[in-house]
Amino acid sequence: MLDLLNFIVGLGASVLMPIVFIVIGLCIRLRVGQAIKAGLMVGIGFIGLSITVKLMIDSLTPISNAIVEKFGLNLNILDVGWPAAAAVGMGTEVGALIIPLCLIINVIMLYTKTTKVLNVDIWNLWHHAVAGSLVAIMSDSLALGLYAAAINCIITMIIADRTAKDVGSSLGLDGISVPHGFSVSFVPVAWVVNGIINKIPYVRDIQVDTDKIQEKFSILGDPASLGAIIGILLAIIAGTDIPSILHTGITMAAVMTIIPRMAKMLMEGVYPISERIQDLAQTRLTRFKNLTIGLDSAVSVGHPVTLSVSMVMIPVMLMLAAVMPGNQFLPFASLTGLPFAFVLVTAVCKGDFFRVFITGLVTLTLALYIATDLAPAITSVATNNGFAMPDGANMISSIDYAGAMLPWSIIHSFDFKTIGILIATVVTLGLMYLNRVMLIKEEHDA
Repeated sequence: MLDLLNFIVGLGASVLMPIVFIVIGLCIRLRVGQAIKAGLMVGIGFIGLSITVKLMIDSLTPISNAIVEKFGLNLNILDVGWPAAAAVGMGTEVGALIIPLCLIINVIMLYTKTTKVLNVDIWNLWHHAVAGSLVAIMSDSLALGLYAAAINCIITMIIADRTAKDVGSSLGLDGISVPHGFSVSFVPVAWVVNGIINKIPYVRDIQVDTDKIQEKFSILGDPASLGAIIGILLAIIAGTDIPSILHTGITMAAVMTIIPRMAKMLMEGVYPISERIQDLAQTRLTRFKNLTIGLDSAVSVGHPVTLSVSMVMIPVMLMLAAVMPGNQFLPFASLTGLPFAFVLVTAVCKGDFFRVFITGLVTLTLALYIATDLAPAITSVATNNGFAMPDGANMISSIDYAGAMLPWSIIHSFDFKTIGILIATVVTLGLMYLNRVMLIKEEHDA
């Protein structure tokens, strides 16, 4: 079995993922042509993302090194963004099994009424694969890696349940939930921030005009402009010459424009699978009441508050990275994914800019430290699976998913061996039971 898994993993993500999606498509009775096209589009998207990420890394590495040398910053961890993190997660033995594992978990949770989420967001299961892959290589155990991935999946589904009402009321997406590993990781902090602010007189009454914020930072809403501005600013800070400044700006504009288009192409392969699963849910799962369809958080990244906070946090993150003691992570590629961090935060904070921004300060500060902490493990998994480290880069990491609090908590619980795993298990089972009680009560009240 291990030899078979190693062979499958050895095919690489650009080959493995199309095969997986073709098989799933055939299993859910898509036409053969549709299944093959879906798989090919996923593979094309993966290759496009890989090429673009390499372009970004090759352009950004000398700039990052120059900044570190000029200012004496100990920022030697290269930000490779979510595409590389996804490729790392899905390119392991855990990644090869993550889709059937999570589908089985989803079915079990539905039948035990510990979730109401029917997760059709197959692509973003890579988040769970990252957590599991890190545990697998740190413990040298595939079984423990899969167990960690399962815990990550279960808790993600529970948070998706707990935020489904807010997603409907605040984001206008009735009947939708967001079991997106990166997005849900920021929710617990949002709950805490909301609770604290609600207890502080005057502060709890602060409101910000999001329309004016959106107008003021509208240029940053364009990926090309955002990439050019950040690239030029980083090159100027690095003290490079004018040709290098212009080249970096244009390259980063291209990267931030191409990556979303490649991701969209990849999603063109995922959508037929997701739509077919939704059809089956409506016809075969009628015995389940009030199911929510679990979708990618991309369904609401365009919310004005989400975009505004994300754009404001870009320069804030760069400043934090420079001044925070102990941080070694220089964010760049992950900046394109910040809106995904705030989708559920916006929902939980009822669209209040001030509360979302405060949550962002707390979560992204933690994310920089977490990305620094997990960089050795991320680098180890990447190099063990054939990831070519660029010249001058010693370690790699990302905000999504190596800077998220949920996987970090799970990964380090496994550091404590039997005791840590037992605690993680008890907490997970307790959350499942509590969620079941709340879901039954909500169904009864409805």
